[in-house]
Parts: sequence; structure tokens; C-alpha cells
Amino acid sequence: MIVQEKQLKEFLLDSGLITELDYENAMAEAGRSKNKLTVGHVLINNAKISEDDFRRAEAYVLGIPFVSLKGQKIDPVILALIPEPVARKNNAIAFRREGDTLEVAMLDTKDLSSIEFIKKKVGLKILLRLTDSDSIKSALLQYQKSLRAEFGDIIQKDAVALKSLIDNRGVGSTGEDLKKMAEDLPVIRILDTLLKHSILQNASDIHIEVLENELLIRYRIDGILHDAMVLPKSVASSIIARIKVLASLKLDEKRLPQDGRFKMEVNGEGVSFRVSILPTYFGEKAVMRLLRENVSGFTLEAMGFHGEALEILHEAIKQTTGLILTTGPTGSGKTTTLYTLLDILNTADVNISTIEDPVEYQMDRINQTQVKPEIGFTFANGLRSLVRQDPDIIMVGEIRDNETASLAINAALTGHLVLSTLHTNSAAGAMPRLVDMKIEPFLIVSTVKVIIAQRLIRRLSANKEKYFLSKSEVASLAKIIDIKRVLEFLQKEKIIGDKETIETIPFYKPKESAESKDGYGGRVCICEVLKMTPTIKELVVRGEPDHVINEQAKKEGMISMIEDGIFKAVQGVTTIEEVLRVISE
Repeated sequence: MIVQEKQLKEFLLDSGLITELDYENAMAEAGRSKNKLTVGHVLINNAKISEDDFRRAEAYVLGIPFVSLKGQKIDPVILALIPEPVARKNNAIAFRREGDTLEVAMLDTKDLSSIEFIKKKVGLKILLRLTDSDSIKSALLQYQKSLRAEFGDIIQKDAVALKSLIDNRGVGSTGEDLKKMAEDLPVIRILDTLLKHSILQNASDIHIEVLENELLIRYRIDGILHDAMVLPKSVASSIIARIKVLASLKLDEKRLPQDGRFKMEVNGEGVSFRVSILPTYFGEKAVMRLLRENVSGFTLEAMGFHGEALEILHEAIKQTTGLILTTGPTGSGKTTTLYTLLDILNTADVNISTIEDPVEYQMDRINQTQVKPEIGFTFANGLRSLVRQDPDIIMVGEIRDNETASLAINAALTGHLVLSTLHTNSAAGAMPRLVDMKIEPFLIVSTVKVIIAQRLIRRLSANKEKYFLSKSEVASLAKIIDIKRVLEFLQKEKIIGDKETIETIPFYKPKESAESKDGYGGRVCICEVLKMTPTIKELVVRGEPDHVINEQAKKEGMISMIEDGIFKAVQGVTTIEEVLRVISE
């Protein structure tokens, strides 16, 4: 092994991938590390070399071919030769077979015990190939794709079994009958499978809709609804009853809407399901919002905030008093932004309290309260009590009425930092909205520090297609935005060079891959962050409309939401079409 390390070092230095000093520093750090890191790990961790380059160098020295599985579709039959738990534990992927010979890609081809275990498991001759962690992740996602196909079969089989059970027993409508239906093994299996399936699909919501002749199940993935499955209508009452049991709702109440919540754990990840049941013409409709509980670790940068907007936000949360507002329609990521700000503010020397409807994520060391309007515990009542407890920072889930707005403004005036959300389409639109709630303009300018407006757009997956804008496309784009202004922002943040034009900048289109059918995966924020400057305060006091305030903010350097979207399209994060789709909604 000493000779091999020496060979590896010589190869890395000869190829110019690292310097002698880089290697010596990495060797010293590896010697000091408690986790027994190798020199390679340290070089990769310190960004001195990419993992891909390091693996290729290692493969060359070992005399083992290097393969990249990124974007490569593996035959499900071959992939399944190494079961997913084994593949995940050993970082080993079966990707090609010829006769009794199986090619296996691994991260560590020196792991002899894993190789021997896989050899016994598959009963074939193994040809080892070295790969990188991105390739392993890409291949592990394909296990989930084949798992989804299996889920469909399981659900259909259980639905048939459940239908025959219901036919034999006869459908009852009493609470006791419904409870028995909810405890039938097929219905338990169907719902458990659906919930696991939706988590694998990274769905944010599950819609279970009773139609005239069938039960339709749809998932909202990256903000767009997709049909997931169609089941016989006869199983609808059993599935709704099962959801009600899990969420501790009344089984025999079918005339009024009901809301509840339950939790489950999948692959060590805690997921909360927020349940809403609504009576419809053909039966009860259930919508479940998936809330992953391991939310700590969100950062403003990862969410899509950058440049001056990011600096304004960091400056605003350093204040000890005032009001920070996030605006946008339902499902635009407002609450996630507030939770991210709270996560940054959550230090040992401050007391943070929230009043929410509902509490979406549980956060350590934060006192979270859920409103209950049915017993008279509203945002206004809760906020009034909360202020008496003298917290340093208050988060109000939403400002919906004059009373809540007045209390939030008052709390911001009397020594609290208040964070809240408001339903408006733009940052500048928040001011007229507060005036509509009978808040005096002089109080608005005294308390509001920053207003964020945001939307969520789908993020392009790694496998994307590059193209350049034609003259007609540039002309169309120029009608919507000021191209010169966007280029200035891009140059300021060193995304493009000073001499680049819109015609020379590459844009990207989605490309279908094994990882993503539509070429997108995950979402990111596009936003505008309006700072309450002296000139904007003057416009608010004068009662100017939102478009005048917006123009002034842009003159003072605010990047608008659509400009931020094109900014992210230039970076290859998303597409122009996706930005226009979201902005026009």
C-alpha cells in the first residue's frame, strides 16, 4: 500500500492536479484527524481536487477502469442483482452483465470483505470498476424508480382484496363499522405504501379525490400535480377512515371539514403529515401535506438568496426591533424562509416564540404555539398573550386582519423583532395591503425593515441541454425585462465577464434522464428583497401606489422577482420557460 500511495502522489503531481505543498498539507491534516481520514479525503474535502479527478487517478494507479454512471440508465434486472440495502451499505452498483460475468462499480475497490460478500450474494464472476459518489447516488435513485413500479402492483393487489372484503361485509356507516374497515390489513398496507411511495417521489402533498366512478390519487411534486394512481371507488371510504384514525379525527363526521396531523418514520427520517378532510359531491376528499422534520440546515444561500438581497436580510436580522415580512401566494416557500431566518437567530442568548396555524416544523429551543380558532384562540389573542411573556423575537404565522396587524406593529414598536407573512403578489404591494388593514402609514415606515416577495421555481437536474438565444428570442425577452440591468447584476456578482452579451451567454433546457423524467429535480426561490430606505418611507407616507414604490426600489438597486429568475436561468439553475410560467401564474 505504501508503494501505491507513493505512485498515487507521483501521478497527481505529474498530472498537475495538485501541488507538492497541497499534498504535504493534506498528509499532515490526515495524520492529525481523529476519523482516520486518508490524504485523498482531505484533498477532496479542502477542494484541492474534485472527487471525479481523484477517483480517475486512483483507478489509473490501481489499473482498474473508471466508470461514470451519472445519467446512465441501468437495466433494472441487472441493478436488482445486488439488493438496494447491500448496494447502499457497500457503495457497490451492478451495472452490466455478460454471461456469468458481472461488472460492479464501487467507491472503494480495496474493500475485500464487501467484494467477497457481493460475490457470494450474486454467484457470478465479479469485474470491479472504480466510480465516484455522484454515480453511486444516481444509481441508488434508480432503485427507487423500480421500487415505485413495484408499489403500484402491491396497491392494486391490496385494492382488489379490500374490495372483496367490503363486498362480503357490506358497507356500514356507523363509527364502529368504519373503525373495523380502517383496521383491515389491506387498507393499512395500501395507505402505508402510498405514504412511503410519496416520500420517495419527494412529493409535498398527496391528494386523494373521490370521483364519480373511481378514486384518484395525485402527488404534488415540485409544485405541479401528477396523477399517481387510480383505485376502485369502493375502497375510498376505507382509505379515508384509515387516514382519520391516524390523524385522530371523528370517523362518523362526514358533513363538516376536519383537520389533523400524524407522524411516521421512513428510512430513519421523521415525516409529519398535515391532514385536511373536506366533504365533496361524491364523497370526502383528503389532502395530506408532507412536512419533513429534519429541516435544520436550511440556509438562505441554498434557498436562492444572493448578492445584495442576502446582505440586506443578514443586516435586518441583526436588528433587535422592527418587522420583517415575507409575501407571496400559498405554497411559495414563505414559511420555510421564516424558519430559515429563525434558525439563524436561534442562539442561546435570545428567547424566540411563535404563533402559527399550523405549526409546520418543530424547532429546538423555540416556543411554538398553534392557534385554535374553534375555541377562540386566534392569532390576535395568541399574540396579545405572547407579548406579555416578553420574548426577544416573535414569529406570527400570518397577518390576516386588522387586529393581528396592529398587534404585530405594536410589538415591533415596543422592543421586539417580529417576523410574519402577508398575502401579496410583490414586495411593494405589502404597503398598500397594510394600509387596507387600517394601519397608519407613519407606523408602517417606523416598523417595517425589509419585505421579501418570493415564488418557487423548479430546479434543472444535472443532465441538461445547453443552447443560445436566437435574435427573435432576445427580442421577446427584451419586452419582458431590462436585459442590460440583468447583465449588470450578473457582472457585479462575477457570474459572467464584463464583455459578455445576452447572445453569448449559454442558457439551458431540461433533458430527460434516469434521475428525472421531466428534467427537473427540486425547487429554488426567486425573490425580491425591498429595504425600507428614507425615499421609500417618504413614498409610503405620501400614499403612493405600489408600482411607484417598486420603481423607486429598483432605482435603488433591488433586483425584481422576474430579473432574479432570469439571473438563475443564466446560472443554469432553471429555464426561462419555468420562470415565465411561475411569474405569470
